[in-house]
Amino acid sequence: MPLMRFPWSRRSAVPDDWRELAARHVADWGTYDPPDQERLGALMAELIDGHRWEPARGFELTDRMRVVIAIQASRLVLGLEGGTDWYERITTIVVHRSVLRFDRVEPGPVEGTEECGVVHLDGQTSYRGPVVISWDAASRNARHPTRGRDVVMHEFAHVLDMADGVVDGTPPLPPSQLERWVDVFTDAFDRLEEHGSEVLDDYAGTDAGEFFAVSTETFFTRPLQLAEAEPELYDLLRAFYRQDPAAAATDR
Repeated sequence: MPLMRFPWSRRSAVPDDWRELAARHVADWGTYDPPDQERLGALMAELIDGHRWEPARGFELTDRMRVVIAIQASRLVLGLEGGTDWYERITTIVVHRSVLRFDRVEPGPVEGTEECGVVHLDGQTSYRGPVVISWDAASRNARHPTRGRDVVMHEFAHVLDMADGVVDGTPPLPPSQLERWVDVFTDAFDRLEEHGSEVLDDYAGTDAGEFFAVSTETFFTRPLQLAEAEPELYDLLRAFYRQDPAAAATDR
């Protein structure tokens, strides 16, 4: 069943001062022209009103938190046909105050054994489940994009990747684009594994899904650097997202 989309009305949870909140707390807000800002506002409203938002462990959600997280997620689908329909698999957006702590069980060094450990993450995404976000990280990333990290974009990029039912670093693409996508992404992934990268975080080398998510957050946060270091990768992301943040950054 498709998610219910609420119109902008008295029922909406979107605050009247959402533009001021965006301008104050999302550093890249000014790179979008007024029509795109209004489009982002509409997408943001769909995310806020069309999904369940939950605070973790008694943490109180505020208008600022919803607006910042929803705008950062909306930036990914601004140019995509279907808009927030790409996020229809999400059941809930859960916001933690700070870093997330997970217990993880992994195979041990000896066959048949297991090791338990604690993993600290800024976010997590599951197929047909919640997107979990650390507010401390989301707020910091939105205010300082040039550091190249954005947990919201990273986790929602995973949602795009999952749209075809497989987490493989390849979102749904027309057949005509698929072969080049695989070739370019595979070459860039192999170079990262072998030599590291001047612009992509090492976490991108974890697997194909993480490579796409890290490439996405880098595309939006450090577009000029990505375009210079990985021009073919940048071109593919520009074609997929139908946005050119490097050009917008140059025009500022």
